Amino acid sequence: MTKRLPLAFLLAPLVLAGCAKDNDITAIGGSIGMEVKRTSCPAVGVPAHAGDVTLFNPESSRDARAIDVVAVITDLHGQCDDTEDNGKKPNRNQAAESPNLNSSVTFKVEARRSDPHGARDVVLPYFAVVMHGGTNVASKSISRIALHFNDGQLLATANGQASATVSRAAATLPENIRNKLIRKRNADDADATVDPMTDPTVRAALAKASFEFLVGFQLTQEQLAYNATK
Repeated sequence: MTKRLPLAFLLAPLVLAGCAKDNDITAIGGSIGMEVKRTSCPAVGVPAHAGDVTLFNPESSRDARAIDVVAVITDLHGQCDDTEDNGKKPNRNQAAESPNLNSSVTFKVEARRSDPHGARDVVLPYFAVVMHGGTNVASKSISRIALHFNDGQLLATANGQASATVSRAAATLPENIRNKLIRKRNADDADATVDPMTDPTVRAALAKASFEFLVGFQLTQEQLAYNATK
């Protein structure tokens, strides 16, 4: 099931899924024995309140009896290509030679209409946005997805996709921060039990190097308000 994530000015700053790779950083964080994995690939997700859309007939009505079509984004999956042309994974010093990470998402839109009579096509706009550091829009595109209802059919499904690029250099942690996260500690070290994630400089660096790839319906203000209050 696709996660629904908090919205910030229509877009969520945090997402929970990413694309793990062999050389991801693994650090002990939170409680003892809990592993935190990080990759330069952007996490993917659907912002809360932007993962579904309701169409009314008449359009100005918000009465439940006027609901015409309800559509939802589901089965969101991300892929990230962080390999070079020769198929080898680049190290952190090769960022300048491989400046971008290519990321893509696929998803389904499932829709239900209230009146099954007659064949019908419904076209819905959706956005694909890359957020940098939780608040900055790095890129945004708007596309459309078409759903076809056959005569007598209440349900329709369509497949969608989106792609984006992320700067590898911007998504790479500074060496000193990375070392703090992966440094092995001995039991008799003074900071053996100190979670590196409690360090404000570590948290700030992680936030600065974080990217999220979000997909959602391009809603009107009225549609967004309806989703936020239903």
